[in-house]
Amino acid sequence: MRRVVITGMGAVTPVGNDLDSTWDAIKNGVCGIDTISRFDTEGLACKMAGEIKGLDVEAFLDKKEAKRMDRFTQYAMIAAKMAIAHADIAFSEVDLERTGVIIGSGIGGIETFEQQAHVFSTKGPSRVSPFFIPMMISNMAAGQIAIMTGAKGVNYGVVSACASSNHALGEGFRSIRYGDVDVMITGGAEAAVTPLSIAGFCSMKAMSTRNDDPKGACCPFDARRDGFIMGEGAGILILEELEHAKKRGARIIAEIVGYGATDDAYHITAPAEGGEGPARAMQIAIRDAGIQPSDIGYINAHGTSTPYNDRTETQAVKAVFGDAAYKIPMSSTKSMTGHLLGAAGAVEAIICAKALEEGFLPPTIGYKEPDPDCDLDYLTDGGRKADIRYALSNSLGFGGHNASVCLKKYEA
Repeated sequence: MRRVVITGMGAVTPVGNDLDSTWDAIKNGVCGIDTISRFDTEGLACKMAGEIKGLDVEAFLDKKEAKRMDRFTQYAMIAAKMAIAHADIAFSEVDLERTGVIIGSGIGGIETFEQQAHVFSTKGPSRVSPFFIPMMISNMAAGQIAIMTGAKGVNYGVVSACASSNHALGEGFRSIRYGDVDVMITGGAEAAVTPLSIAGFCSMKAMSTRNDDPKGACCPFDARRDGFIMGEGAGILILEELEHAKKRGARIIAEIVGYGATDDAYHITAPAEGGEGPARAMQIAIRDAGIQPSDIGYINAHGTSTPYNDRTETQAVKAVFGDAAYKIPMSSTKSMTGHLLGAAGAVEAIICAKALEEGFLPPTIGYKEPDPDCDLDYLTDGGRKADIRYALSNSLGFGGHNASVCLKKYEA
């Protein structure tokens, strides 16, 4: 088994347009959720989101090139460029046939879909853009990053709803571990803050309707929680085989050591009571890492602020850790970013890597009223300094998809 390390990270999130500003905001409990500004929310039950604001796309992408990409691909490309710079890796000096790209997106180019559907219905089929399909399809973020870097190894997109980028990260980890590639660009991107997308989730009664309090409406594990709030953005990580990274003198941020993926096989949207599926994903990731449950020092929870998810994930953690569950710090950073859907896992893995590197566990904000069904240590009183060795990052998606990634503090 080859060791897999993280050497670069890039993030575009509702709390910051780069890695440093994102991590600084997360550490300090800054909320990026607000009333939607991009479009008219008339008639929508939820009028809040974690939007990307102030991002200068043309500082990273040629204007003509950017116009031929949906926003989710733009975010992926920008975060990838940041991660590459952070890793200080020159693709002219690596074996491109042993360099891969796996990017997750739960929804893909829905903004392009909405726009072109309107063109079709108002102006006719001949006016639909020839770029409609390549802008819309979910694999295009991975394809565009490969074109940009020249990476010719394994390359595909992962679509598993809100577990997409955790699956992408796990599969990227395995590709290096099993010797298919030496370098992997992986993560996730999403740009689904659009009228149709919000309307669809609202019709499911999945979103918060506390529009009078956008900064406090996302309150994971709180008795008042009434639904999730959507976010958007991207998180991209550069993974390398350890000796490859050491040979080029790379700075190593953290190590990925385990990955577990399961399914509830229960319902298209609701989690199975008791959390059996997420529990097995965590158990597999821990076993894959070759460690014991007692070694885990922090869990970045899926923690969506929905009544079912938070209770079920709490049950899953108790199933894995028993009485020790009460001693493991957990937090839901979605309380600050909103739910980035297919990009959530990647951004949260980046947060775990920073927590391991700096010895600081980020908080869950917005918590006011205890729920007897959610009674673990959710770091609701602020962040905490802690020198931990292992962390778990959980992602759960519609369709019963569960993915858990185990990260380790790097030790030479």
